[in-house]
Amino acid sequence: MQHIINDLLSHLEPPNRFMTILRLWAIRTLSTLLIGLLLSGVVAAEQVNVAVASNFITTLRQLADAFEQQSGHTLRISAASTGKLYAQIYHGAPFDIFLAADEARPTRLVQEGKAISSSRFTYALGQLAFWSPKNTTDDDAISLLKSGLIKRLAIANPKTAPYGLAAKSTLQKLELWQPSDIKRVRGENVGQTFHFIISGAVDGGFVALSQTRADKYKGLIWHVPTDYYAPIRQQVVLLKRAAKSGAALSFLSYLNSDDGRKIIRESGYAIEGEG
Repeated sequence: MQHIINDLLSHLEPPNRFMTILRLWAIRTLSTLLIGLLLSGVVAAEQVNVAVASNFITTLRQLADAFEQQSGHTLRISAASTGKLYAQIYHGAPFDIFLAADEARPTRLVQEGKAISSSRFTYALGQLAFWSPKNTTDDDAISLLKSGLIKRLAIANPKTAPYGLAAKSTLQKLELWQPSDIKRVRGENVGQTFHFIISGAVDGGFVALSQTRADKYKGLIWHVPTDYYAPIRQQVVLLKRAAKSGAALSFLSYLNSDDGRKIIRESGYAIEGEG
């Protein structure tokens, strides 16, 4: 390469030769700088703004740690109820990816022209659980709920939180929705509902099974049969502002990979199409 440049310069007049040398030096310097940046990951690394339903926050953090180590990208995570996040996105909140706890809101965002249809898929099937730390694993959950011993019961708001709607369906199936002597304490989302239980403010409540997986959580944990409520298809969708984000697309690919599904499965969720 060098001998070609030298040959080119030998046929140029001094002024032209000087300008050519200057241009070649600038190109070579810039190329070296760009290569160095690429190798260091400075150019390639991006931040992805992710909105996630409260029930999935712990699992998402595990996914984020693995993804960030693998890709060099970073995830900036915001958690709230699915309904609240949908409203924020609808009004222009700067999120790139929406991990909902249902399929209705991602579908609606596609219909409203705010998300990309082809990116939408079910990343997890939510599992509902009843948890009462004050009771033992030998207790029968249905009998306990009907006994009158549960005076204060926490559930997420059925209007905004899919797990709250599943809890309502379960109570209706058990004929405990209305009328009922149980005082229902509503959380804004399933994360707040979990806090009500762990703080002792209520006698028990309905949460995501994934929230009860840690060994430190004791007491009665009832995995509610899935035919007690409509399937909780938790869907993800890429928002249009991130249509050209390589990092966002890369995370969606990781979420749907064998490694990503393994983390989701081990966190207490089911995977659609499996078993």
